[in-house]
Amino acid sequence: MANAKTKVKPKYPMYKTVGYMLGKAWHGHKSVLMLCIMAAVLAVAENLIGLFIAPTILERVEQTAPLHNLLWTILVFAAALMGCRALAAYLNTNTIFGRISTRLSVLNDIHQKCTETSYPNVSSPDFLELQRKAQSTTNGNFSAAERIWAVLAELLKNLLGFGTYLALLSNLNPILMVVVLVTTIIGHFISKRINEWGYRHREEEKDYMNHFYYVDGKCTDIALAKDIRIFGMVDWLSEIYHNSILKWRQFYMKAEKIYFGADAIDAVLSFLRNGVSYGVLIVMTLREGLPASEFLLYFTAITGFASWISGILGQVTELHKQGLELSNVLEYLDTPEPFRFEDGEPLVPNPDGIYELRLDHVSFRYPGAEKDTIHDMSLTLKPGEKLAIVGINGAGKTTLIKLMSGFLDPTEGAVLLNGVDIRKYNRRDYYKHFAAVFQQFSVLASSFAENVAQEENIDRSWVEDCLKQAGLLEKINELGGMDAHMGREVYEDGVLLSGGETQRLMLARALYKNAPMIFLDEPTAALDPIAEDNLYHQYSDLTKGRTSVYISHRLASTRFCDRIILLEDGGIAEEGTHESLLAAGGKYAEMFEVQRHYYQEGAAEDEQA
Repeated sequence: MANAKTKVKPKYPMYKTVGYMLGKAWHGHKSVLMLCIMAAVLAVAENLIGLFIAPTILERVEQTAPLHNLLWTILVFAAALMGCRALAAYLNTNTIFGRISTRLSVLNDIHQKCTETSYPNVSSPDFLELQRKAQSTTNGNFSAAERIWAVLAELLKNLLGFGTYLALLSNLNPILMVVVLVTTIIGHFISKRINEWGYRHREEEKDYMNHFYYVDGKCTDIALAKDIRIFGMVDWLSEIYHNSILKWRQFYMKAEKIYFGADAIDAVLSFLRNGVSYGVLIVMTLREGLPASEFLLYFTAITGFASWISGILGQVTELHKQGLELSNVLEYLDTPEPFRFEDGEPLVPNPDGIYELRLDHVSFRYPGAEKDTIHDMSLTLKPGEKLAIVGINGAGKTTLIKLMSGFLDPTEGAVLLNGVDIRKYNRRDYYKHFAAVFQQFSVLASSFAENVAQEENIDRSWVEDCLKQAGLLEKINELGGMDAHMGREVYEDGVLLSGGETQRLMLARALYKNAPMIFLDEPTAALDPIAEDNLYHQYSDLTKGRTSVYISHRLASTRFCDRIILLEDGGIAEEGTHESLLAAGGKYAEMFEVQRHYYQEGAAEDEQA
């Protein structure tokens, strides 16, 4: 089982994370701050009313005050108490809106970082884990980004209460104050240390819990019912099941014994504190004639004073926990960007412009890899050229596309656009020069027009023209037109497209962008060879005059390209047209022959069937 994790020091101290949240509230929802202060003041006021109500009534009784005077006193205190509680309920109801809005503002910062960050960050496991932790601070009303306001309000309340009670008890024996302070602090830290046992052993608890639920899930999985019966697994699974329950139960029994010890220590310290308090107050009563009402007031105040001290310590601890979580947010937002954005040179694309893309002795190695995926490659993509990239899985085809389109920067060498290193440009401006259809693409539960345009101000006539060019307009009209909804995750009337139709929709999206260069990274892998060949020929017709790069694992689909390069061992092993590469009889010809025989054999088997 896992041991407790080593304590990790947060990158950002608590004052900085609290300052970040105060800044978010100040610039967006100042009411959050005001309501926190008002709630703290109101809570202390309600506590003071509760503190004085019994001693005041007792004092009236000691003074044999008239009945109407006594009733009036009770009525005033009751009204004040009801008023405080009503106002507190009102504040508690209304403060939630500002707190939620502030939390959503933090979530917006996280999402903004997610959508705008450099691509290498998106593919980094460390960055993604940090993103997960940052999002967890905003995933509900009890998450750190919202819970922190309740903690700050409680801390302020305890500080105000501590100061008020300290002034109230200033005339008492200072030794009593020291005893109360010392026993409270000692009790807090002992209880804190013991009660945090569960947190320190959370990974061990998680292991027991995961093991139990895994076994429980397998025992009740209908898909395993046949195996359980035919292989006689009932007794074996039952033993494992009961053992997992026993281990989990033993863990919780150990935890409860430890928590009982914390309660026992707290009881001893409370007994000591109350005993000393009783003793001092009794001595004052005997020597100074302290009235019963003041005795009750001081003893209640001493108990409350200890509660304020414990509350301050507890809320500081809780604030530290919130700070640890919010530190993940700041660390995520401050993750360095390897690309230049607003600080880069602007670059405005021209659809009719002439662009040459050149790789100059480019090498690329993924973090932690032992060798380069792309090694010392030089390649020039000429304006208007159709280039096909082929090779076995892992040859570096997709990596090469990512380097050319600016998703990755070379570890050595440079990618040049018209002779200029792309690293000097605003990378978002550079992306505007490309339209692409990747292996994985985004299809949203929205209208066809929105899926093609992917912008608010949609040029509907241009969307229609792109759908027509992609050969999908007639089908879209049959399904209800451009405003018909796609998918059924959100809309009950949503429609579904076939794989080939979705590919055509992606082509329409690429055409809508009207970029000078188009990249296609095996977007038809799920289609049959004939459908893929037809779609690639349609790509060929629609991308005339534009620079295009195609990746396909079916070599017959690349014959329309001006040039084909075969990648192997991180470099260009063969280069030429489809016909010249077949004539050369090299690796390309060998791969083509294997695919040709495969499809011929498959067709023959279909005919025999």
